[in-house]
Amino acid sequence: MPSKVLLINANRCTRPDPVFPLGLTYLNAALRRAGHTTAWLDRLANLERLDEVLEDYRPDFVGLSLRNIDDVLIGKRETFFDDTLSLGARVRQKTSVPIIVGGSGFSLFPRQLLELAGADFGVCGEGEPALVSLIAALESGASYSGIPGLVYRQNGKVVANPPAPVPFDGESAAADWPEPITAHYLRTSGVLNVQTQRGCGFRCGYCTYPLIEGRPHRRRPAGLVAEEFAQLQRLGARYVFVADSIFNSSGQHVAEVCEALLCRNLKLSWGCFLRPQGLTAELVRLMARAGLAHIEFGSDSFCDEVLAAYHKDFSFDEVLRSSELARREHVDCCHFLICGGPGESRATLARSFANSHQLKGTVIMAVVGMRIYPGTSLFELALSEGQISPDTDLLTPKYYLAPGLSAEAVFGQLQEFARLSPNWIVGDPAPGYASLVERLRQRGVVGPLWGYFAILQRIQPWTTAAVP
Repeated sequence: MPSKVLLINANRCTRPDPVFPLGLTYLNAALRRAGHTTAWLDRLANLERLDEVLEDYRPDFVGLSLRNIDDVLIGKRETFFDDTLSLGARVRQKTSVPIIVGGSGFSLFPRQLLELAGADFGVCGEGEPALVSLIAALESGASYSGIPGLVYRQNGKVVANPPAPVPFDGESAAADWPEPITAHYLRTSGVLNVQTQRGCGFRCGYCTYPLIEGRPHRRRPAGLVAEEFAQLQRLGARYVFVADSIFNSSGQHVAEVCEALLCRNLKLSWGCFLRPQGLTAELVRLMARAGLAHIEFGSDSFCDEVLAAYHKDFSFDEVLRSSELARREHVDCCHFLICGGPGESRATLARSFANSHQLKGTVIMAVVGMRIYPGTSLFELALSEGQISPDTDLLTPKYYLAPGLSAEAVFGQLQEFARLSPNWIVGDPAPGYASLVERLRQRGVVGPLWGYFAILQRIQPWTTAAVP
């Protein structure tokens, strides 16, 4: 039987840019395929209408999506889950219908967040089949206890069923883009997102992607990806970001997507996350011809000793080669570094800085400390070293730093690197950051802005003075 479902995006993070809630487009499409009607509210776009929509639309179910737990920055440690909790309480004041919480952030702390939000149910991992199955069970009075990924209460305890990877091809990967929400994000950032695959089989010690999406890579047919690019162009996008955890998990997949984009003759620029490994000159050239404008490399370190401790399974030579391939094709790139994690020392940081001089025409974004999440190998390491205990509340951000290092010492060393090499961007931007972003967006600049910050840092450093 059809139901009315209200979907609410609780994310309020806007730095460096507001991120379109792509996961909700898949949920929206799955619910509509099942015969339900949907409405969509967004904390950044139209949440002020919440009370009005609850009264007029009278939903049968309310879904809350939590994208980020926190900002993963050791200095600021801004958390976002309180927004979901307050929204749950606000919805409950107006209606008694079931509240269902999901999203990537929720999936990391499902039991805690279900209780804190006062929600009736939650969904871990990929939500499309679980949400549709739960609503069907509640409508018919059938059992829901066997639904993969479902979080629910049983005999006074919170039960979290293990999630299961779901297909991500054909109709199951169709997205439904509400025009008013889409228009808001196009106005504020000029960027929309596409996902070409789910799952991550790599071993990075801190990473939560395998927990949220599973380890098997499930890739969409290239033609469907190109059609979604074309749809976003029709909606007004000029820049698209490929939101895969790693776009180049398969060189064949990348090549097929790029060939499909070229066949469409689209006028879109795009960017992606890449692993600095396995790239060839031919593949990068093909990507550039298909519209690739920006690469964000998850390099994490420029020191082989640290890369091994992070379980990255590649070397600095591969980082250097990948960066050079991008430079030759005039594709802007940046390297993200996580400084101070396992195996790090002042000496390894110095080696990373020395090696960075071999990287030409790139930007280096460095953060301090490695956020600890349950279920990762970093969690086990931190536990074995006594940096956390089994009872440590990790919903409140906790960071791993290698023995002998402090956040202040690492940050100070990175600031010295940034003083000597302006392509290093360290810490939070200065107060003028937000106004600069606004001016650039008003002038029609789309895509990542880290290249502009590197240029401006030559004039006035953007790094903060200290870690609190």
